[in-house]
Amino acid sequence: MIPPDRVEEARKTAAEIGRIGDHYPFVEGARPTTDDPAEQLLARTWRPSLSVVGADGLPPIARAGNVLRPRTSLKLSFRLPPTCDPELAAAAVKAVLEHDPPFGARVSFSDGEFGPGWNAPATAPWLLAALDEASSSAFGQPARTFGEGGSIPFMGMLGEKFPEAQFVITGVLGPDANAHGPNEYLHLPTARRVTIAMAHLLDAHATR
Repeated sequence: MIPPDRVEEARKTAAEIGRIGDHYPFVEGARPTTDDPAEQLLARTWRPSLSVVGADGLPPIARAGNVLRPRTSLKLSFRLPPTCDPELAAAAVKAVLEHDPPFGARVSFSDGEFGPGWNAPATAPWLLAALDEASSSAFGQPARTFGEGGSIPFMGMLGEKFPEAQFVITGVLGPDANAHGPNEYLHLPTARRVTIAMAHLLDAHATR
């Protein structure tokens, strides 16, 4: 179950940015699985997903023929909700895939790499107010939350060690910025605004 505060955050953010599906270059005729802006946000952060990211045993089309293949191997990538135990999820997937394969086929599932997600603790009232004030001062708009369908393992470690702590994780991304690449660069006007917002937050923390 998605925590109610995360659903409310998605609704507020969706009201500001609209449908995130409109920002992706779909091929003609393709469309998102839902047109609801809040559900689009939740789908990329809290809903599970499965992608086939690799395959062995399938011959290239130029050499393919009407013959039986001895085996086919697929590499699967699962995105799990942040509160889902990845070891239990892997065991459940293995049980489902290996149980009663059709037509006597033999199916085996081996675990790959996996890690836990992280769901931040509920935001304290003082921090909610400080975020809105800092964002309004630096960007002219109140703060909005945009969850990400990935995990920073270090944050999970910090969250486990300091379960009552409040976290504000910053970064300068978006248009005219490029992170984690050989030509990494930042959008300087946005970087200045983020710095201003962080100064407001540090002041709010010190004087709360």
